[in-house]
Amino acid sequence: MKVVIFCGGLGMRLREAGEDIPKPMVTIGHRPILWHLMKYYAHYGHTDFILCLGYRGDVIKKYFLNYEETSSNDFVLSGGGREIELMNRDISDWRITFADTGVNANIGQRLVAVRKYLSGETAFLANYADGLTDMHLPSVIERFRARGKIGNFVSIRPNLSFHAVSGTEDGAVKEIKPVRSTDLRINTGFFMFRSEIFDYIRAGEELVEQPFQRLIEADQLMAYAYDGFTASMDTFKDKQHFDELYSRGKAPWEVWLRESAGSSGRPTMWGEQPVRDQPAVRYMGADSFLGASALKSTEPAEKPVWP
Repeated sequence: MKVVIFCGGLGMRLREAGEDIPKPMVTIGHRPILWHLMKYYAHYGHTDFILCLGYRGDVIKKYFLNYEETSSNDFVLSGGGREIELMNRDISDWRITFADTGVNANIGQRLVAVRKYLSGETAFLANYADGLTDMHLPSVIERFRARGKIGNFVSIRPNLSFHAVSGTEDGAVKEIKPVRSTDLRINTGFFMFRSEIFDYIRAGEELVEQPFQRLIEADQLMAYAYDGFTASMDTFKDKQHFDELYSRGKAPWEVWLRESAGSSGRPTMWGEQPVRDQPAVRYMGADSFLGASALKSTEPAEKPVWP
């Protein structure tokens, strides 16, 4: 399935460099968050990407046009530095369409702008460019496929530390409790759509507003509730937490390093060691951000994702 990624967000202010870059290019370790997201999809066999570019799209183009495989792969240098032998590659099987969709366009407009690149596709994946997860993607796709709806997104408990209050009209408080203890769930992206989604979008509309309301009225929208690891790069503090997890070797979104060929559907890459039953990392609120709790994996084996 093709993967549409919305890359038009404004940049973050980097503390040392003092330069604005598009949010998808903010790094975790030595690779941008966009790369980590694409690597996640590629691990499950989805390597045909459509990048909806906006603010500083040139930075994203140049990154891939000048992609340096040696930054994240083992290699042998010989011939006095004239010859490089890579032990493995990251993106050799990726196909990337770079589409300029406007600096000020919303998500709905960006999706409509790349419709021509989805011609002939009965279904496709889509996502924001600043979020990561350890979710077993084939399970979500299989559920979406079985239900036969037009749209699907992943819902999570809000990663916030405030308290929710319920009360009466005269101001009496009936209950106060952490928002994560309520039934409130929020959209975190990781969309799946059938091609009919374009019949529900009008010119200029934001995807999750009017179009989603039409899908709801037609009983054509689903949400996949997920309580494992999900996190977004919204603030510099978020970046620091991502970097900390990565530097400690506990990046839960790096499913390509943890899952063996039996669950991922591809041979283990050179240098990778399959890991089973590792501690899952869950978001525990703004103060503690992420806490580890040992959870035995119960994910099913991967199934064919689409006919």
